[in-house]
Amino acid sequence: MAGVIDRNNVHVRGTGDRAMIFTHGFGCDQNMWRFVAPAFEKEFTTVLFDHVGAGGSDLSAYDRTKYSSLAGYADDVVEIGRELGLKDAIFVGHSVSSMIGVLAEQESGGMFGKLVLIGPSARYIDDDGYVGGFSAKQIEELLQFLESNHMGWSAQMAPAIMGNPDRPELGEELTNSFCRTDPEIAKAFARVTFTSDNRKDLPGVSAPTLVLQCSEDIIASQEVGDYVNRNIPKCRMIVLKATGHCPNLSAPDEVVEAMRTFV
Repeated sequence: MAGVIDRNNVHVRGTGDRAMIFTHGFGCDQNMWRFVAPAFEKEFTTVLFDHVGAGGSDLSAYDRTKYSSLAGYADDVVEIGRELGLKDAIFVGHSVSSMIGVLAEQESGGMFGKLVLIGPSARYIDDDGYVGGFSAKQIEELLQFLESNHMGWSAQMAPAIMGNPDRPELGEELTNSFCRTDPEIAKAFARVTFTSDNRKDLPGVSAPTLVLQCSEDIIASQEVGDYVNRNIPKCRMIVLKATGHCPNLSAPDEVVEAMRTFV
């Protein structure tokens, strides 16, 4: 079994005393931070990695039981942090990795001093008194489509998730990223992502938290972002002018500017 650094394809850059760890969303890899992370390298030590099953990670380390919940991915984040000796670090999570960060912060006991959550959702499926944005039937149909046709699902869903139809190259990049992901791992991670419910975990976050919410996002609407913002004790939210679910690619300068007001 590869060590955690090799397993998760960890790359450490920058010169700062304080670390900033960037975690990518479903169907992506650390390359999605290439326009954001370098902006912080003069002030922070930046840590980028790939979730097991993504990018340059060790695919042989994938364990269906371990990764049957977001807690398995949170364990990896904490393991990386311990290997690097991170203390009072800043966790930056995109999409599903926002909730992975919520779990990791509570597991790690002081490893993370601040959280930046970009496009977070505590639960994608609507519930009594809660708007997640999707019905249970819609999520099941989405997952069944993915399970039956990984490439077709990627080609259809990625541009919709990215938004910004006037910049088709962005949707094409996300499509290619989805298609590069191992199909079986992608199917399992999608089910874990879209059926997770982390609402009860939000009040336990002790670190000051910043939510970055896109003004239009079909995956995580502002109502979803508002819920996260209300339920994490020391939290504030910035609504970006950016649209779509991946402002780290579509509007990196705005993301960097918003993060600087917080870190």
